[in-house]
Amino acid sequence: MNLNVQIGSLQLQNPVTVASGTFGYGAEYAQLIDLNQLGAVVVKGIRLGPVRGNPTPRTVEVASGLINAIGLQGPGVDGFIEKYWPFLKGLRVPTIINIWGTSVEEYAEVARRFDALGGVGALELNVSCPNIKEGGAQFGTDVRLLAEVVRACRQVTRLPLITKLSPNVTRIAPYAQAAEEAGSDALSIANSYPAMAIDIETRRPKLANVTGGLTGPCIKPIALKLVWEAAKAVKIPIIGMGGIQDANDAIEFMMAGATAVAVGTANFYEPRTALNVIEGLREFMQRHGHTDVRELVGSLRV
Repeated sequence: MNLNVQIGSLQLQNPVTVASGTFGYGAEYAQLIDLNQLGAVVVKGIRLGPVRGNPTPRTVEVASGLINAIGLQGPGVDGFIEKYWPFLKGLRVPTIINIWGTSVEEYAEVARRFDALGGVGALELNVSCPNIKEGGAQFGTDVRLLAEVVRACRQVTRLPLITKLSPNVTRIAPYAQAAEEAGSDALSIANSYPAMAIDIETRRPKLANVTGGLTGPCIKPIALKLVWEAAKAVKIPIIGMGGIQDANDAIEFMMAGATAVAVGTANFYEPRTALNVIEGLREFMQRHGHTDVRELVGSLRV
């Protein structure tokens, strides 16, 4: 049974990864699961310098989901390389580094630094960030800015580029196509959805930041639709994510057109979720007579 999939020039031993921001830097889960069974480890977002993040409370549980406003806290490129890279480079599976910036130039510089590091599996571009030079417009909701970021990173690195698209657009296809045309090797679909929660007794927001990003099982049907729409518009691989709790969820994403999947919020309440998905995927393939996992990709009958 062949579970190998290809993301650009990066080969994964199976199509199951973890979503950036839900798995720390890998080391935090190393005593809970065997990381080398994953398709890849995807780490928290890294920008050029350290980021303190938002004040607490930064997470709140809601019906079938989680709202977070972490604020992209991170150690910066140098801090990441010093503290976490020695562990990650010792794994047998590739590391995908999620990167971000507040300008096109910062994205490119972070990409250049990781290109020079050696041993990195791929870069995932988090474009759901404000561009300070454009008055706060999100890179991921402006087709022109999105293409600029991808193109700038493509010029400074030979690493596979995975563009993590924002779901906060009326149509996903133009953004998927813009990323593909600018040189992205793959897409991640999708990032979290803007949301909020209120404590009715105090009449205060439950998050210090007031609003945050909604993730978890409640967003799966929406994310699934975005993957299906994007898969019809581009030829590059898609990593589908959003509310995956078991193999059935993952298989839905693959049938909709995803080549690989990422487990996110479920990592917080069941750290073995990604490994359970791999096992369930094998069982499904055996039950349906599939010998190659790629037979599932885009197999939805409409």
